[in-house]
Amino acid sequence: MVRRLAVPQPFSQRNPWRYLRDADVLHAALVTLLAVALSAGTVWLGYVVHVWRIARRAPITLPGRWVVLVFGQQLVADEPGHDYRGRLARARVLLREGAAGRVLLLGGCSGGTRSEAEAGHAWLRGQGVPADARIELEQESVDSLENLRHARGLLQGGDRSDVMPPVALLTSRYHLARCLLLARRLGFDGHVLAAEDILPRTPRYLARLLMEATYLMWIDLGVRWARLVGHRRMAARIS
Repeated sequence: MVRRLAVPQPFSQRNPWRYLRDADVLHAALVTLLAVALSAGTVWLGYVVHVWRIARRAPITLPGRWVVLVFGQQLVADEPGHDYRGRLARARVLLREGAAGRVLLLGGCSGGTRSEAEAGHAWLRGQGVPADARIELEQESVDSLENLRHARGLLQGGDRSDVMPPVALLTSRYHLARCLLLARRLGFDGHVLAAEDILPRTPRYLARLLMEATYLMWIDLGVRWARLVGHRRMAARIS
């Protein structure tokens, strides 16, 4: 059974440069740079250690049946790339084992002709999933924050007073810490679930971990600063 969340036409496009025109994002960036400079980089190292610990310790399965949120990734020639296929493969295992009672594939259009969620669903169908698998497609989001906002709306059925079930956040190990932070800010009872069996030790993966630590620091320090100085609009960006 597949349910698709309505997709606006044309698709929303993934465009990270749009954030550089956002005053609140630039404000958070300035605060982050000052924190790094004043701490001689130790603040950033603390976030690196945090991201690495979550990446290393994350489980690959959870007891019971879960609502599983599978985070998309920019497609390669309209097909899931290496990391996204790893996330989908883990979701397939959970579906076949009965550990995923409901799977939400998250991700809008990242530059091609179809959404990340649609491409992920096609990949799962090609690999074979149980006929009664409950899979839903969220195709409006263009980043991790929007992934979670739209998933929240889907789970609540449009009523924010509804209690959401605990969710498993399924993504690549380097991406888990940021998704967990955002999920908790948005009110999820989120639990990390890793795509890879173990933490890869390659230069590419290390670069991903370092980049994620930077993103996480930027988000976390920006929100903390906004709350400290009473900047309500800036603090509300992640809510």
